Amino acid sequence: MLVERGVRVMNMGVVGDAYAIAANYLRRKGALPDNLITDERLLGIVVQLFRSGEVNKLRLANKAIAEFEAPQIA
Repeated sequence: MLVERGVRVMNMGVVGDAYAIAANYLRRKGALPDNLITDERLLGIVVQLFRSGEVNKLRLANKAIAEFEAPQIA
């Protein structure tokens, strides 16, 4: 499904698939709670990476996982 956002078109299938892959991995690892609630931080990371040009769902998921697991600097 394509969704128009201003001038850009976002492929929700790629974003959704990448989020599902990353969330599944992080849930199995214990970094996310085992529920069906969308993690807004992870979704934001996936969308940001997609908007920066990454369109391959596996690379997108892997980059999102790496960024999600990176230590947060306050």
